[in-house]
Amino acid sequence: MEVAVLKYSGEKTSKKVNLADTVFGIEPNDHAIYLDVKSIQANQRQGTHKSKQRNEIAGSSKKIKKQKGTGGARAGNIKNPQFKGGGRVFGPAPRDYSFKLNKKVKDLARKSALSYKAKDNAIAVLEDFNFDSPKTKQYVSLLNALSLGNKKTLLILSENNKNVVLSGRNIENAKITTADQVNTYDVMHADNVIFVESAVSKIENLLNKE
Repeated sequence: MEVAVLKYSGEKTSKKVNLADTVFGIEPNDHAIYLDVKSIQANQRQGTHKSKQRNEIAGSSKKIKKQKGTGGARAGNIKNPQFKGGGRVFGPAPRDYSFKLNKKVKDLARKSALSYKAKDNAIAVLEDFNFDSPKTKQYVSLLNALSLGNKKTLLILSENNKNVVLSGRNIENAKITTADQVNTYDVMHADNVIFVESAVSKIENLLNKE
């Protein structure tokens, strides 16, 4: 699949980039995408939720009434889960939600996500560029030049560029990452994916590596 390389101003250049079918043209695997997105979101969970069990509640352990003869249900102490302020039964406890996913499955998921974007013509390739200093206004101008100002975008750089990252950091719905850090969730979450020219070959090499 051939894609025209665009200038920073949004104009087309005479150059074209051929997107490898092994990365951008495979038959997407929805289950691999599901597993990878689930893994990414699970790994971000703190898992610090906690409620107090009955043995952790502060209160008297004295039996509050006699066992029989009251006409009501038998009851133990005030920390009983049936009473207001009592301990919770089977409440949440701190746990680790993360789980391991094989590298081949993660690679397949990223290829599938990129293939979906390629099918939807939602991939753009820009000439390599740099900002002299961090300027949010410059990054907004770039998105507007590409007619993507109101869309969720993911810019993929070949390597970390501090000025570009700082320029786009505070823009809502605009995310910037590098080819070796891109993940399935970010690709699927974005309406459009923007590559700098040098990042295309880098991500193809990473995902085609056996």
